[in-house]
Amino acid sequence: MERKVALVTGSSRGIGKQIALRLAEKGYDLVINYARSKQAALDTAAEIEKLGAKALVVKANVGKPEKIKEMFEEIDHTYGRLDVLVNNAASGVLRPLMELEESHWNWTMDINSKALLFCAQEAAKRMEKTGGGHIVSLSSLGSIRYLKNYTTVGVSKAAVEALTRYLAVELAPKNIVVNAVSGGAVDTDALTHFPNREELLEDAAKRTPAGRVVEPEDLANAVLFLLSKEAKMIRGQTLIVDGGISLLT
Repeated sequence: MERKVALVTGSSRGIGKQIALRLAEKGYDLVINYARSKQAALDTAAEIEKLGAKALVVKANVGKPEKIKEMFEEIDHTYGRLDVLVNNAASGVLRPLMELEESHWNWTMDINSKALLFCAQEAAKRMEKTGGGHIVSLSSLGSIRYLKNYTTVGVSKAAVEALTRYLAVELAPKNIVVNAVSGGAVDTDALTHFPNREELLEDAAKRTPAGRVVEPEDLANAVLFLLSKEAKMIRGQTLIVDGGISLLT
């Protein structure tokens, strides 16, 4: 039986890497996408191959539709199919609202929101040929709550969650299941860009009912569940994985 193929954008490190490794363990061949961290992407690919899966490494800034098309052409050439898209790549300018410029807005919206639309279009064309598939995006609590210096990212993630609902309905006839996973504060490389990182993590750990901050593995668990047949009737939803912190005022 032909092995299924999963593309995880932004999968050279952090949450994306954790998800890619879990998919490899589940028997998927992988597409590792990166924008800058080539060595990290190659290291991730090597770990995946040790698990007995294939790994195609593709450099592509997913904020640019033409680069997305080139990436999918590489996927066609190497695998000839795609069954899973995990829309994980994210970026953003972390500044107070009054200091934001148009370039900050465009950069963040392109990578975090526009990428989902155009990756999903390309993925859906491939998934339809093999009878269906799954799309899962990563979001964050900043989509529904105020977080300091988080305006561009929070708004872009709110767009991801809205787009998830539209994709879920319009791709359902193609047997494509679409959902999102939203995490609380997760200690990854991305968080080092926050000027208030230590304060944020300390506060999150103290306030989270579950007693600790969310880890990449927690989000990977949720993604793997949404990709399973048991989650087939969950459509267009954003599953919040935050240890209960968003329940507090």
